[in-house]
Amino acid sequence: MHFRFERLDHCARLLARGRHDASAGGSGAQSPGPRVHSLTSPLSSSSPARALSGLPKGKMTENGMASRGKVLTIDTMNPTVKKVEYAVRGPIVQRAVQLEKELREGAKKPFAEVIKANIGDAHAMGQQPITFFRQVLALCSYPELLNDSTFPEDAKSRARRILQSCGGSSIGAYSASQGIDCVRQDVARYIEQRDGGIPCDPDNIYLTTGASDGIVTMLKLLVCGEGKSRTGVMISIPQYPLYSAALAELGAVQINYYLNEEKCWSLDISELQRALDEARRHCNPRALCIINPGNPTGQVQSRQCIEDVIRFAAKERLLLMADEVYQDNVYADGCKFHSFKKVLFEMGPEFSNNVELASFHSTSKCYMGECGFRGGYMEIINMDAEVKAQLTKLVSVRLCPPVPGQALMDLVVNCPQPGEPSYNNFMKERTATLGVLAEKAKLTEQILNTVPGISCNPVQGAMYSFPRITIPEKAIREAKEKGQAPDMLYCMKLLEETGICLVPGSGFGQKEGTYHFRMTILPATDKLKILLSKVKEFHQKFTQQYS
Repeated sequence: MHFRFERLDHCARLLARGRHDASAGGSGAQSPGPRVHSLTSPLSSSSPARALSGLPKGKMTENGMASRGKVLTIDTMNPTVKKVEYAVRGPIVQRAVQLEKELREGAKKPFAEVIKANIGDAHAMGQQPITFFRQVLALCSYPELLNDSTFPEDAKSRARRILQSCGGSSIGAYSASQGIDCVRQDVARYIEQRDGGIPCDPDNIYLTTGASDGIVTMLKLLVCGEGKSRTGVMISIPQYPLYSAALAELGAVQINYYLNEEKCWSLDISELQRALDEARRHCNPRALCIINPGNPTGQVQSRQCIEDVIRFAAKERLLLMADEVYQDNVYADGCKFHSFKKVLFEMGPEFSNNVELASFHSTSKCYMGECGFRGGYMEIINMDAEVKAQLTKLVSVRLCPPVPGQALMDLVVNCPQPGEPSYNNFMKERTATLGVLAEKAKLTEQILNTVPGISCNPVQGAMYSFPRITIPEKAIREAKEKGQAPDMLYCMKLLEETGICLVPGSGFGQKEGTYHFRMTILPATDKLKILLSKVKEFHQKFTQQYS
């Protein structure tokens, strides 16, 4: 530190000497030299050395040195970031991580392990990866394995095709910003097959860093205006917190429409109309977001419902955003996944030529569960050509999505076909994974509905249940005194007493006066049974304690 101030004082002397010499040369007059600070004394705010250093005025530290204030403080940071909340990884989860650490260090708790049922992270919950996917990814990561006879030929052929499309034949190279060309072609072919032959242009496909990246990118394009002209975006309540977090960060207006819990979380057009009409008094609604199958509510929208939503969007001139990442996760009898694009085109040119649609898919859910690879895609329909050029520019700023994630997305949409060596094992693993999820969906609903004070709708699809819980008035008062939502108090006590980590419904939004929690159905069946048994026991104890 002394060295630093010595350098500054030396600079100050040189500067002052230069001024003195210039003055003397111009008039012949002599002026006294500059005052020189001692090396151990603090610099005054007016000293030449401080002026040279650019140091702002600051507080004095204990050793007598001047400390500079932080450039970035909680008061000077971006205010929209402070409004961002993400319940899925919020205070409950942070406490769960602390409890895990305490258990490892030998602390005594009323439970032996923390069971995290807060997030749809399939592999973390014990779901096994699909063999074929990992074989091809291994081959792409270490091409020397292409000479290994233990890998099937269909895995090798896909790896070679992917590598040939990568710069330097390496998945470590950047790709085109919109994604690897052959992968986008495969995605387009997959969508055509899924939707019964409706054409799909690879140029309308953007590979993304998970579906979340595509969703946030579309919201960035949409948000503009100030005051009453500020963009509003309609989202379902309960909702996946990505939407509220992204809208808060972008400074957009969140427009809530409520799903009907009494009718298995169905979507009611009259509720959409109510929310829209109210919102138009204070903002400019421009988009409508739908999650199908639903997160956190697990409902699967009927075809009729999707048609009604498309008609509503067309009438009200809203861009549709269809989050379809759970499209393979449909369990309930009589339920079927219908893509928004397929229904849109089957409704005829009046709609298919006019309604703007962005739909999203991911490698993270369904039977894959490959969350960490961050693979996904977005398809855009009826986007203005100039806006599309801006979209392409915007995605180029982040260079490209992770190339291993792009490779995995390719395998999801270009999986083993009948007659290929990996087909039978692939279908066996895929069917088994989805079958177990269906069993756990039913098990969760059945057990929770045996608990007085808990009501759970059928888990028709996706990976979660969102049961309604009755919380005694005494507990509600205690929560309010602590500045907590009542279901946050409930979930935190559940965690501390049982080691079970769930997310309070308040983190997803819910009707005033109702309380819920979201839990994933992903834990292994034996652990899920333990979890549900503990929840049942805890709820009864909690109700008794606060009665």
